[in-house]
Amino acid sequence: MTEPITSVTFPPAFLWGAATSAYQIEGAVREDGRTPSIWDTFSHTPGRTAAGETGDIAVDHYHRYRDDVALMAELGLNAYRFSVSWSRVQPTGRGPAVQVGLDFYRRLVDELLAHGIRPAITLYHWDLPQELEEAGGWPERDTAHRFAEYAQIVGEALGDRVEQWITLNEPWCSAFLGYGSGVHAPGRTEPAAALRAAHHLNLAHGLGASALRSVMPARNSVAVSLNSSVVRTVSQDPADLAAGRKIDDLANGVFHGPMLHGAYPQTLFEATAQITDWSYVLDGDLRTINQPLDALGLNYYTPTLVSDVESADTSGRRADGHGASEHSPWPGADDVAFHQTPGERTEMGWTIDPTGLHDLIMRYSREVPGLPLYVTENGAAYDDKPDPDGRVHDPERIAYLHGHLSAVRRAITDGADVRGYYLWSLMDNFEWAYGYGKRFGAVYVDYATLARTPKSSARWYARAARTGSLPPLEPSA
Repeated sequence: MTEPITSVTFPPAFLWGAATSAYQIEGAVREDGRTPSIWDTFSHTPGRTAAGETGDIAVDHYHRYRDDVALMAELGLNAYRFSVSWSRVQPTGRGPAVQVGLDFYRRLVDELLAHGIRPAITLYHWDLPQELEEAGGWPERDTAHRFAEYAQIVGEALGDRVEQWITLNEPWCSAFLGYGSGVHAPGRTEPAAALRAAHHLNLAHGLGASALRSVMPARNSVAVSLNSSVVRTVSQDPADLAAGRKIDDLANGVFHGPMLHGAYPQTLFEATAQITDWSYVLDGDLRTINQPLDALGLNYYTPTLVSDVESADTSGRRADGHGASEHSPWPGADDVAFHQTPGERTEMGWTIDPTGLHDLIMRYSREVPGLPLYVTENGAAYDDKPDPDGRVHDPERIAYLHGHLSAVRRAITDGADVRGYYLWSLMDNFEWAYGYGKRFGAVYVDYATLARTPKSSARWYARAARTGSLPPLEPSA
């Protein structure tokens, strides 16, 4: 039968991609000169990850990348966002590049281009070289300068063939989960250090963007991917609105303020004055951070719902979706309560709400008019299992994708310049502190054999990519 034509169609040049990160998929952590990153150390520390699982092997993409690229082509993807392991190309985070490490990414890029897939490189997806952490990590200013050197190395090696570049992925997680709540590597719980880390990640972005542009063709695009929160309040009461403003500053303004507008929110300084005096923001830093961007990446999973703690059941204070810890990733926000938003949830416990993605896109469309936007991460974890015939049917993920891609299309209709969508994730992988227990992939991975099996959502997404429109939720007979 002929399938009904859906009205949800996308511009012809829209990029249909998928995303991954180095530590989550590559494995081969001790091969070809690679040295440990903070995630190697963290995952090998007892009690830090579920069942003590690590990314030592992950899904062995380092050795299976040709097959993985062929699978991307089979699924009709025309874009692939991946990250480079800093420790693989510049062991210890200092000194000259190891060419064999860069060669892996050269081969990967060549394979992608040979299959008509546009590569997008993320330089930093949370895997700081361990030696730089031992020298102080992101709370130290020098780390930003080390990042700029690394960015130049990778830009020189791949800038002739890769046009899309992203400096940092979700710097909020690096700063506040890594140095605040400690649920991510390096596992520190120091509020002042988390704020210092945020500033030096901003500085790294600015220095890195400049370094890339100094060695790459002018046609290349330089961006950053932010996991900006869609902050909502339980009421319009002034105390709840103040709580929402505080979290918006800590989740969003701390990064997009200096990156997009050249200034931190004054209200952020006021809220954190008892923690830090921000004296590490030196003259010239904000000009360096406020580099002109060619695009902005937005990562979205679920909205954030808050209230003033005095008006809430305090048992819900930390229902923020960012892992269990006695330490908060929100410095200066002990007077804010976090609430679980209503509705259906994924295996991560995150509420499914496509309206948040539309709201996020429209916010940045207004804040930085004329700047192209990409959804650089969006997806869902479900308890996927093969059926007796070995097939993996995941209708929940299809519904999730249909809802969120419809929200993207609605934003385009409303005037937003959204040019692509990268599904998180291409395949099941090491999900950080959750180990291998949370499956975000469109492709199922049998962790015992590492065999890859496209789920029904992968086939659905492939049809969307090939047609530029969203297939029905249930295939026609």
